[in-house]
Amino acid sequence: MKKKEIPRVVVRRLPIYLRALETLLEGGVECISSQELSRQVGFSAAQIRKDFSTIGEYGRLGMGYPVKELAEALRRRLHVDRVWDVALVGVGDLGHALARYQGFAERGFRIALAFDKDPAKVGAKIGNLVVEDSAQLVERIRERGVKIGMIATPAEAAQTVAERLVQAGVRAILNYAPIHLTVPEGVLVEYLDPVIPLQEMTFYLT
Repeated sequence: MKKKEIPRVVVRRLPIYLRALETLLEGGVECISSQELSRQVGFSAAQIRKDFSTIGEYGRLGMGYPVKELAEALRRRLHVDRVWDVALVGVGDLGHALARYQGFAERGFRIALAFDKDPAKVGAKIGNLVVEDSAQLVERIRERGVKIGMIATPAEAAQTVAERLVQAGVRAILNYAPIHLTVPEGVLVEYLDPVIPLQEMTFYLT
């Protein structure tokens, strides 16, 4: 099955499978059945088998799935068998925490550039990063060939930032600002607003 034919809902589950498989590898597990994996990821065994069939035939009758081989296949399919540079815009409390988060580097992503418009923050160091002036955003991202952007600005600035990221050549944006972005067709946007899942959960609390 070609990449473009894999449903978006399946693509969303693939990183969850990869995370589980990497944990199994760390524990020395060589093979796992769909039933066993189901208990770890929360999806049915039938759904897991169906999802894995979109990336190839990896199941072995009577043995289950080879953990290392399947994890490598998922990394290739998700293109995280390499390191992706990311441009972070906004280094307030959230942006500062994102810049320091080691989990990105462990899973194929590196915050390569950080920008802010506040003169008090420009020039500050966050680990090995030096915060740069947002006025230089387009030029610097083009120089580095970065294709992924992260927005951690206040909501009122996010749309303008998104437009400048697109202008710079960014084609995927992870948006932490609590606002919907309008971007051209072909630019991917994912939203991470922690309040939304909290509101979903409180619906069930009485």
